[in-house]
Amino acid sequence: MINLPDFRLETHFSRWEFKARYHMTASDAESISLRELLTMASPEEREQFEEMSLCYTETFGAPDLLETISSTYNNRKASEILCFAGASEGIFAANMVILDKDSHAIVVTPNYQSHETLPVAICEATGVPLEPDDGWSLDIDRVADAIRPNTRLVTINFPHNPTGVILPLDRYHALIELCRKNGIYILHDEIFNGLGPTGTQYLPYVADLYERGLSLNVMSKSFGLPGLRIGWIACADSEIISRMERLKHYLSISNSGPSERLAKIGLRNRDKLLARNCAIVDENLPKWEAFFERHRELFDWYRPDGSCTAFPRYKGSDGVEEFTRALVEESGVLLLPSTIYRSELGETPKDRFRLGFGRKGLDEGLSVMEAHVSAKYY
Repeated sequence: MINLPDFRLETHFSRWEFKARYHMTASDAESISLRELLTMASPEEREQFEEMSLCYTETFGAPDLLETISSTYNNRKASEILCFAGASEGIFAANMVILDKDSHAIVVTPNYQSHETLPVAICEATGVPLEPDDGWSLDIDRVADAIRPNTRLVTINFPHNPTGVILPLDRYHALIELCRKNGIYILHDEIFNGLGPTGTQYLPYVADLYERGLSLNVMSKSFGLPGLRIGWIACADSEIISRMERLKHYLSISNSGPSERLAKIGLRNRDKLLARNCAIVDENLPKWEAFFERHRELFDWYRPDGSCTAFPRYKGSDGVEEFTRALVEESGVLLLPSTIYRSELGETPKDRFRLGFGRKGLDEGLSVMEAHVSAKYY
């Protein structure tokens, strides 16, 4: 049994997500109601949802859902996809089947915590930091230097949580070729693919480009449907897919049948959902930019490439922990301090915070944050 540390981000959210009046750090796009999603269904899909039996479903996922997911890729078939109860189950399964105690893993830092804590709990791991002074990009030479004979897995995440950066395409291809040369799997957390400002250029799915690439995706973030708890991994390596499926027997066993019906409807209408959610990003991002322009003495702003999160710097003498604590306790505005993203594998910035801009209703929370900052720091 592996020992895992406290999940800092989820513990923080457990305390504040549903208590703070203004959730200004959400990493998911604005959700819709069940009624709204069902209006997008065909008559046949609506009948399938309403008349379905509430029994177990197939461990891999419903065959028609797998076919719909496979249509979002250029080169992957339904048989090369495994559904999970959200993305976190997929992260757990991938690490557990690829790594063992004799392995070595490489992870990008900062990152969503389980991308680090799971490899570290299983084997030795090396962190390769994104470079703030290089646009938060990834130095492929540093990845190459970190590779050992027993390196089995490199984990990346672009658009990146929390910075919103997207790796330049040439570096992405260089990373894939480096891993191909060394027989290393790439787990690419692609859950923000498709979400961002108008004109965003997203990376191709790693499962379409690399035979040992695992593409992790979910209905939660770009599609704004986290309540469905449907995620998946696509991979050309049938042995890895099979081993993860067998591990899933110890986890969720199968997904929620109603959620699978609804996920298919959402994916069939993916263009409509993504256009809606990207329009919200387009509306909200300039509001944050204007806020930081008004408070340049307190913050350094970094415009994200994609997703609906950013990672600005806080320059106040009280430090980002105190800033975010006072903001939520005194004014009800929730942000994530960068200490949530600290790494055990190397230094990560201690003066940033994550904010979100993928949901509606930003104006009121931003107004409260403006009043808090003006009263406390001027």
